[in-house]
Amino acid sequence: MAKTKKGDPDGPITIKKYANRRLYNTQTSNYITLDFLAEMTRDDVDFVVVDAKTGDDITHNVLTQIIVDEESSGQNMLPVNFLRQLISMYGNSMQSLMPSYLEASMDNFRKNQKQFQEAVEGALNKNPLGQMAVKNQKQFQEAIENALKSSPLGNVVEKALNPLGLGDKTASNDEEPEPEEEEISAKDIEIMELKQQLADIQSKIDNLDD
Repeated sequence: MAKTKKGDPDGPITIKKYANRRLYNTQTSNYITLDFLAEMTRDDVDFVVVDAKTGDDITHNVLTQIIVDEESSGQNMLPVNFLRQLISMYGNSMQSLMPSYLEASMDNFRKNQKQFQEAVEGALNKNPLGQMAVKNQKQFQEAIENALKSSPLGNVVEKALNPLGLGDKTASNDEEPEPEEEEISAKDIEIMELKQQLADIQSKIDNLDD
């Protein structure tokens, strides 16, 4: 579904409500449910609901119905005391001021909520204690890696700790063999050749004796 955010120059999406309570999305040309309309509201999609027969704007009634359904399903968000105070404002001399007051209060709440979330997300980097914790963790890891390199048992310990992410170096098929391995391998070959030469000489001596 193409979404139309509030303030979009294309204007709000028109939702038609029929007598059978079915809701029709004129933008996508399909029927939608009240739950889907609630999801559109959460996504900040701008829409207007009109009576399919009379063309009257019934957005307020539909949104109120969404709130009633949410509260009835156990998703209670409106305190009883708040509801009592809100009901008591009907017919009150201050009733005309309540819509603008509640709207301004909610806008301010959402603005503060966004700022609070941004502050929490950046708290670790902005907080000196958070920076210290990150620095200490890095130094601790570097100390362990250095200890592993200098220890004769470093390779064994590094392999044991590798699942914890403390051993970053992994063997590669393209890596050249260690110099020590080359030296040992060459010495073994030389010894084997010397043994073979001695065996050949001993064989020749034996043949001369015969």
